[in-house]
Amino acid sequence: MPPEPRRRGCIEDFAMRPTHPINAPTGVEAWLLVSITLTALVLSGIQPVDRLTWFMEVVWVMAGLPLILATWRHFPLTRLLCWLLLLHALILVVGGHYTYSKVPIGLWFQDAFELSRNHYDRLGHFAQGFVPAILARELLLRKTPLRPGPWLFYLVASCCLAFSAFFEFIEWWAALLMGGDADAYLATQGDIWDTQWDMFLALCGAVLAQLWLARWHDRQLPGRAAP
Repeated sequence: MPPEPRRRGCIEDFAMRPTHPINAPTGVEAWLLVSITLTALVLSGIQPVDRLTWFMEVVWVMAGLPLILATWRHFPLTRLLCWLLLLHALILVVGGHYTYSKVPIGLWFQDAFELSRNHYDRLGHFAQGFVPAILARELLLRKTPLRPGPWLFYLVASCCLAFSAFFEFIEWWAALLMGGDADAYLATQGDIWDTQWDMFLALCGAVLAQLWLARWHDRQLPGRAAP
């Protein structure tokens, strides 16, 4: 009997050209995305400022990357979304390594512009709306009858705001469980309005992502874009 064909792994599936008619990364670009993500994740875990904070920040990357690889053959993501997810992963692992209040580039801006705090965590929460907006948009366009328009815009923004609020619950629960040890994770830096700022910036990110990137995103989803 002829030998059975070797079963491909999920990473090999990721590098192959997807069968779905979308503009997805393939070949060298696909391997580059995975390699950068894994390298950044590993490097961020080398002597982080606070090990527990590091884990709580990067667990999203640890869970997200395997999920994307495992489902890639049947549900590849657009090139735009993949690069945005990489950018978000880098923001998370840098924040996890240093803790958000101690990220060097944020401290430099704080000193250079005489700011009251390290604003790197503000960037992180803006990205928490900006990147998931395109993810939510892609899922809704590909898995529901929705098409580009006001309802899609509203639902995407609502999903991102809801996730941001849920994330604030996670921070609250962490504070209850960890007590004073949660300070590095919360990164409030003495701002009593930190929670409100976090959700507001996530909402701003979701709105701006759709305003700036919707047409570009539509072009990478043949058959789903508005005529």
